Amino acid sequence: MPDRQSIEKAVEIAREIRTRERFNKIDLYDPYPYQKNFHDTGGSANQRLLMAANRIGKSYCGAAELSFHVTGLYPKWWNGRRFNQPIVAWAGGVSNETTRDIVQFELLGSPDDPEAFGSGSIPKKLIIKTERKPGVPNAKSVALIKHVSGGNSSLFFKAYEMQVEKWQGRSVDCIWLDEEPSRELYSQAVTRTLDRRGMVYMTFTPEAGMTETVASFMNSLQSGQSLTNATWDDASERILSMGGSRGHLNEAVMEQILSSYSPHEREMRRYGRPSIGSGLVFPLGEEKIMVEPVEIKSHWPRIAAIDFGWDHPTAVVWCAIDRDEEMFYVYDCYRASKASPSVHAQIIRNRPNFIPIAYPHDGNRRDSMGNPGLADQYRNLGCNFLLEHFTNPPPLGSNKGSNSIEEGLMAMLQSVEAGKFKVFSTLSDWFEEFRMYHRKDNKVVPIRDDLMSATRYAFQSQRFAVAGEDPSWTEDVTYRNYGIV
Repeated sequence: MPDRQSIEKAVEIAREIRTRERFNKIDLYDPYPYQKNFHDTGGSANQRLLMAANRIGKSYCGAAELSFHVTGLYPKWWNGRRFNQPIVAWAGGVSNETTRDIVQFELLGSPDDPEAFGSGSIPKKLIIKTERKPGVPNAKSVALIKHVSGGNSSLFFKAYEMQVEKWQGRSVDCIWLDEEPSRELYSQAVTRTLDRRGMVYMTFTPEAGMTETVASFMNSLQSGQSLTNATWDDASERILSMGGSRGHLNEAVMEQILSSYSPHEREMRRYGRPSIGSGLVFPLGEEKIMVEPVEIKSHWPRIAAIDFGWDHPTAVVWCAIDRDEEMFYVYDCYRASKASPSVHAQIIRNRPNFIPIAYPHDGNRRDSMGNPGLADQYRNLGCNFLLEHFTNPPPLGSNKGSNSIEEGLMAMLQSVEAGKFKVFSTLSDWFEEFRMYHRKDNKVVPIRDDLMSATRYAFQSQRFAVAGEDPSWTEDVTYRNYGIV
């Protein structure tokens, strides 16, 4: 049996190991693939967004990266941006309290326990000193961090609720924003890093929906920007990390958490994708309608539709109907702004011209000089427009249908819920609008809804769809030739 001295020595060693692990937490950081990918993108992008599901380690990912930058202690696997000298860094959260409880906690350790100071991602031995934030219990305003190159980095803690002026003034090398900031604040953060060629990165779940900031990364990514999306599946027990198998969530936990959210929230919580909340026109995930491209059979009837625009885009969709399976496919789309009908018409004519095109009633409107409306202009340019403007299918016993938006949307929603409405996965512009399509005050918001409107016209105009060959399906219906060549 080991003697008392050996036991005490072993206990002392174990205690020392636990202490070192507790106050050198960053040494144990073993990133998931999505976390490493996010870090790697910093090598080429100075504006980054980690848009992630709940509870998968996004905040600690942000804290870990900032710790590497302020200390200069980069791991062997690091492929991202490096700062080889002391830096000025900011770390921000929504309020002073959330900045303390989340951002400060991840970087410095629990603010409520003095013995836990230094148990965050920054090693305790490298924290030279901190200054208290007045008026906020246990919160810090700044921390001085030793950099391995010599000298000290300055780490400031900021809150979005501070006046914008507090985010102005000095130049900064690196800014981490945990939770989504306003567009104005984000712009200020980017400005602060420009003269130092620094970086700004954000980590959040898009709870506010398709905001201007989120939309800019999802829909119009610029040079020097990157978006990393992470889902529960990226941090589940099924994921193999560099150190082996482990994960934040298992299937049972995921299902339990999901059950506590309303349907329209589940995609945002699980997949880290923005939603508009209960105002979503289509309160369901895009995977419900997304399908890999299939062969469009020659005997499938087809219909197209256009939504006119200038400042906002002119948008066109092309659709096919598999009547055997009762499936409606959106297989092609086009969207462009500030172009003349002749430009759009050339694009349209590049598609099969037998396909009739539905259009809204404003296409018949003449200008103040009595010039032909847009529909006639497109007809003169060789586009196969229907002779009459769009209406919803008329009720039984009537020859006249309505222009009701809600009628068309409800018909589409019923088809989607039945699994009979599919959109090709290649149509990124279409899904961009789908994610943003929402109501406010019980009215559809007419912003970036051009492809959605065209799709509604096409879906509700299926009675005019025509097959390229074998139009035998028309024999049992009353069929009119609506100007089809």
